[in-house]
Amino acid sequence: MPPAGALLVRAMRADDLDAVLAIQLACYGAGFVEDGALIARRLASAPHTGWVAEHGGGVRAYLAGYPSVVGKLTPLHGEFEVAARADALYLHDLAVHPDASGLGLGPRLVRHGWAHAVQAGWRHSTLVSVQSSVGFWERQGYTATQPVGPEQQARLATYPGESVYMRRGLDLDLG
Repeated sequence: MPPAGALLVRAMRADDLDAVLAIQLACYGAGFVEDGALIARRLASAPHTGWVAEHGGGVRAYLAGYPSVVGKLTPLHGEFEVAARADALYLHDLAVHPDASGLGLGPRLVRHGWAHAVQAGWRHSTLVSVQSSVGFWERQGYTATQPVGPEQQARLATYPGESVYMRRGLDLDLG
């Protein structure tokens, strides 16, 4: 474990599940909270694209993603559909515990994910923005776009409230 004031970004592990669930409960309304067994299955299906940020002696933020293709997304409460020929890192869930707000953990995790994606040869990152987070994602370089086809539009509609499918090219400056 890093010293109490240090920040460590590392791969998410199965033993992080309790901390991930606690962060999720602190951040999301009831409609967005996802089941622990589902999160464990997602981590097992995409073990190299989930990360946590440790700060102050514990896990304070996490990012869960998976190899995907541009235009395709995961419905809320859906299983990850890992693409065999991925061209994108799909970011399904980024959450920072409110007590760690303002420490830059979200952007740090996102940049860590981008670096992984670039190393894997993926040229894009995609996500669904929820809970009025479009401004945050725009500051990270994402722009609103449309998912491909009616099936993906229906998946987007599974998210409560305003949800926006977004994309960012990873050939851009990742700084």
